[in-house]
Amino acid sequence: MKNIIKLLCLAVSFIGVTLNARGQQAYFIDGYHGGIWGHYPDWNTRFMVDMLKKYPYWKINLEIEPETWDRAAKIDPQAFAEFKALMANQSVNQRIEYVNPAYAQSYMYNIDGESIIRQLGYGIKKLQAAFPGIQFNTYSSEEPCFTNALPGILRSYGFKYASLKNPNTCFGGYTTAFGGELVNWIGPDGSSILTVPRYAIERLEPKSTWQTIGWNNNADYVDAALKYGIKHPLGMTLQDAGWKGGPFLDKNNPATQKQYTTWRNYFERIAKGEKATDWRVSQEDILVSLVWGSQVTQQIAQRVRAAENKILQAEKLSAIAGLIGSKKQTANFDDAWRTLMLAQHHDCWIVPYNGDKGDTWADKVKGWTANTIRQSDSINKESLKKMSGSGLTGKVITVFNTCARARQQIVSVAVPAGLNADSVIINDDQGREVATQFNGDSVLFIAHAPAFGYSTYRFVKGKPKTVAGVKVLSLPGGSYTLESDIYVITIDAKKGGNITRLYDKRYKRDLVDARNANGFNALRGNFYEDGGFKTTSNSEAKISVIEQGAVRATLLIKTNIAGTEVSQRVSITMGYPLIDMHLGINWQKDVKVGEYVNKANYKWTDYKKPFYNDSNKLLAVFPLALKDQKIYKNAPFEVEKSKLNNTFFNSWDSIKNNIILNWVDVMAADGSYGVALFTDHTTSYTHGNNFPLGLVVQYSGMGLWGRDYFTNGPTGIHYALLPHAGNWKKAGVWSASAGWNEPLLASVSNTGPLQASKTLIDAGNNGLTISSVVDDGKELLIRFFNAEGTSGRKIINLNFAFKKARLVELNGNIKQELKPKQLKNGTSQVEFMMPEFSFRTLRLLR
Repeated sequence: MKNIIKLLCLAVSFIGVTLNARGQQAYFIDGYHGGIWGHYPDWNTRFMVDMLKKYPYWKINLEIEPETWDRAAKIDPQAFAEFKALMANQSVNQRIEYVNPAYAQSYMYNIDGESIIRQLGYGIKKLQAAFPGIQFNTYSSEEPCFTNALPGILRSYGFKYASLKNPNTCFGGYTTAFGGELVNWIGPDGSSILTVPRYAIERLEPKSTWQTIGWNNNADYVDAALKYGIKHPLGMTLQDAGWKGGPFLDKNNPATQKQYTTWRNYFERIAKGEKATDWRVSQEDILVSLVWGSQVTQQIAQRVRAAENKILQAEKLSAIAGLIGSKKQTANFDDAWRTLMLAQHHDCWIVPYNGDKGDTWADKVKGWTANTIRQSDSINKESLKKMSGSGLTGKVITVFNTCARARQQIVSVAVPAGLNADSVIINDDQGREVATQFNGDSVLFIAHAPAFGYSTYRFVKGKPKTVAGVKVLSLPGGSYTLESDIYVITIDAKKGGNITRLYDKRYKRDLVDARNANGFNALRGNFYEDGGFKTTSNSEAKISVIEQGAVRATLLIKTNIAGTEVSQRVSITMGYPLIDMHLGINWQKDVKVGEYVNKANYKWTDYKKPFYNDSNKLLAVFPLALKDQKIYKNAPFEVEKSKLNNTFFNSWDSIKNNIILNWVDVMAADGSYGVALFTDHTTSYTHGNNFPLGLVVQYSGMGLWGRDYFTNGPTGIHYALLPHAGNWKKAGVWSASAGWNEPLLASVSNTGPLQASKTLIDAGNNGLTISSVVDDGKELLIRFFNAEGTSGRKIINLNFAFKKARLVELNGNIKQELKPKQLKNGTSQVEFMMPEFSFRTLRLLR
């Protein structure tokens, strides 16, 4: 990020101490952060080379976007050649250490775990091409680019060390202060990496909303560290590329010159042998905050999520095509991944409005994710064509499942020409008619598909049987009741379209807390320029039926809030436990909603910031009749039980991790029942002892640095509820979320696959999900994640031919040679150990 406080930092960049009163040495991590997309002037390579020559004591740690070096080599080949020569020294004596190879410096906590793997993998590959022989020993970042599952990922790429410090760029957050000189950062899978934390004594800088006291090795910081027992205190600032000061501390002080170190040198020489405290880092120790609910951040998050879902599913479908088709796959996903990774750049999320008109970060994200989605769709089309015989028209329906579990889900396909609702039925591969629902030129049906494979259905001439579907009952006053085989849902028109009853017929549970003043699925927020707190509960709704049949029913609810039209579509499907909701808010102007702040008296250094206060933002709320509620939530490669009493804060020094990545699950304390909330984008959620589960829907007002974050056109959000018995593992919440993000895919052709149905990868009831499958025609890389299983042995059945099987690390090193067992039905079986919340990469030579 191009730091707004550049001039301020430069003004004090020569502050530094070398020896404290006790004559003990302190150390300093200096270097540069940025790159071609964030900030990297063309003169910067020459500047670093010259500064390193001028100050032979200086050592730097780099977090520079890997693409930067393509331009640097072209613009100033001589400077790049000299820099490359300096980089050639990869010993512990090196003067330059590369500490974050991520392709686009993502925050990590806000994206899919597979995206984190690709950020590092593509970045490492790019840097290896620019600097042959480069090593990656330490992970460190100037921004809070952390997630608690990083130890397992980093170790698999060969990293030995890490830092949880970001002392000079804490606008977006910081980590919990913990421990002393060294900790063993333990991830959710049990992986451990030696780490320098934000020390327990490393408090936040007074009169600052961007720094801890560890940013410049001042005397107070060093003395506090020594008194705490830290023998080799260390400060850190990775300067923005483009700053012209050279060494950050006092260049004229000979003692200061001894402070500079690379991270690797610090770990392997300076702090070598010092005792490390074990620290199992929680995701709630990653204390982060962005302008959640702002329309610009919301749309960036939605576009990134949509692109992630598309590309991961396209890779899997391409692999299926390669396994069952006659032609090897040649799909190249590199460019699609590149633009997705760029859209995950931290600057997209924290300074979305920065840039020229029409070329802001938000504009870039729109183009980047569109490219990823377009290429993924194109590859999907080619994959389906390879598997569909003679084109994408005909009477055979093939339904593809890219997830690890067999499942059923609604699909929609076009009705073949010449057939209509009165003259066609759909049969499964056993010749049994399935329930259908015709919507114009398309037909809906509930498809069953095996684990990571496909099933087939067929259009047949005939008159459909009459079957019971979702009942829609009109009630007095314009209200309605929906009833499926699973739920009874009553929607009250007089109360703004609130759900006044949600009854789970399976477990005889009424889920709406009728005593709570917040309506269920109501919107509420503080419209401080339009009369204060408003809620849709106070506006009468108009409800209409937009579809009803044997498969699904959907109600359209129209109401308003603060004079703005609000619409909701609520859908339930026969035999399907998710309750699907689409929310639309037709903003006609910038309507302020959130906490009010007087701009005339506001300073961007004030600890209290209005966008921190989620309780005043526009929320969709879900008061649940569950006793003594507990929250579980997912994060990249992890699920954890929240330790927060509530999710609320309003000050920079009290940030909480209240992030919803894919889902949060509200459980009754006895573990008997819960309700999970799924969302189509990363944002924040609300919950507390006296406050219901809520999804942050909108914020408009003052954001970071006093910037106005505004609404500019309609808002649309897709979310869903999953009521369930038992805990999230027993209910398969992670798997259900994966299926929601990767819906069943259907194609129509004349012939279809050779077999009526087939499972290609079957993990049984191991609790595993398939994170990714990549097929290059020679090797198949399958990554499993132990999302819902216990630690132990996992057995995988593979229903296709291959020559060798091994587990590999992310850097390609062989972890374990496997000996497949051949079953009588021709299936190959492999087994290996997996801890809870771990991932394993299976490489198959075909």
